[in-house]
Amino acid sequence: MKLLLLTLCVGLISALPSKLIRGESYGANPEELGDYYEGDIMLAPGQSINDLKNGLVNERYRWSGNEVPYVFEDGFTEEELASIRTGFAEYHAKTCIRFVERTDQNDYIRITNRNTGCHSYVGRIGGGQQVNYQSGSCITRFGTVLHELYHALGFYHEQSRWDRDDYVTIVWDNINPNYDNNFNIYPQSTADGFGQPYDYGSMMHYSKTAFSINGEDTIVPKDPEATIGQRVGFSDIDLIKVNAMYNC
Repeated sequence: MKLLLLTLCVGLISALPSKLIRGESYGANPEELGDYYEGDIMLAPGQSINDLKNGLVNERYRWSGNEVPYVFEDGFTEEELASIRTGFAEYHAKTCIRFVERTDQNDYIRITNRNTGCHSYVGRIGGGQQVNYQSGSCITRFGTVLHELYHALGFYHEQSRWDRDDYVTIVWDNINPNYDNNFNIYPQSTADGFGQPYDYGSMMHYSKTAFSINGEDTIVPKDPEATIGQRVGFSDIDLIKVNAMYNC
């Protein structure tokens, strides 16, 4: 009987997506577990990493009129839909961004619930672009709901900033070598960061064990009092930056 139960448990674990197993026991945020660029960033066809490095300053990636049309695909429960709509409401209350139900707009986000983790494109790429929230921690963590929408508006991860190494130490020996490219940094540009300082408290910052191969820390703040990786909600600087990008 014990052997049968063990076999069933192994089978169930094997059936789960690898991105939801890797590192989850280390306390990583769910969007850090994916096999996409930096865990949860999708690249459009023909788009390169160099394109992304300019996304924050290139206005062609921004949403016209500060409106983001959306559609929901089937598969969400009413509770999950309510959680995502609460995320919309948080943007509406604290920014000039408006998420509106799509009518006939050409560019919009298609919010899906597929078994592929949490992920989004960065900025407006044209046409219908996917934002995915797999049932579970992708939706139950409110900061993760906001995080993926923040990507869709045109922002990257905080620890990718050009000045990252002044504020955190990357412990390369603890990073799974298959994912060390997720710790690349972007070059400085005149608008990158919108004049704001490095933000340990950003909801866009990786957690301390992101992409760890052994459960040890991969990111160590140089400020011993700092904590990183929160997924509760916007930091003050998160709000300043999105409002600056969209001239709120």
